[in-house]
Amino acid sequence: MKDGTQQNILQREHPVLREVARSVPKEEIGTANIEETISRMKQALREQKDGIAIAAPQIGQNIRLFVVSGSLLKQADKTYTGEGSDLIFINPEISRSSRKKSEVEEGCLSVRWLYGKVRRSDQVTLKALNEKGEKVERGASGLLAQIFQHEVDHLNGILFIDKAKELWEMSAEEIEELQRK
Repeated sequence: MKDGTQQNILQREHPVLREVARSVPKEEIGTANIEETISRMKQALREQKDGIAIAAPQIGQNIRLFVVSGSLLKQADKTYTGEGSDLIFINPEISRSSRKKSEVEEGCLSVRWLYGKVRRSDQVTLKALNEKGEKVERGASGLLAQIFQHEVDHLNGILFIDKAKELWEMSAEEIEELQRK
């Protein structure tokens, strides 16, 4: 199968990916509906060998919520002391961004097998609520800063291809190799 996507991750043609997601009222955090959404997002992320984060609109839920893979965090952030737990960010906002920016390569589970270079801030600070409704603030640099910006863009109806330069598509051989890993 060339596209290798699961049915539960919407692709770029889907209109919900172009909508600004609605905030989650604090009283909804911890409800069965939000817990089910988080569970579905984690499952969709696990099904993708190259998945590192996912936003709720990518599974058809137009709410301001994203999940970052805990296994990625252990690799990308040497200061991360969690046990590989996924991070949940509800109603996230980037409160600070560094002036220094770099062009970084990006792809997306909703824009399968297409990659490009996007100009992103090297460092950001993200404010959000966690899955318990507690306020969290997290600084990030490198890959984690890139992820935060990419996922907040999703919540604002923006796909990386809207900002990317030098787009290229992964070959069928490269896709097969990735899926064998």
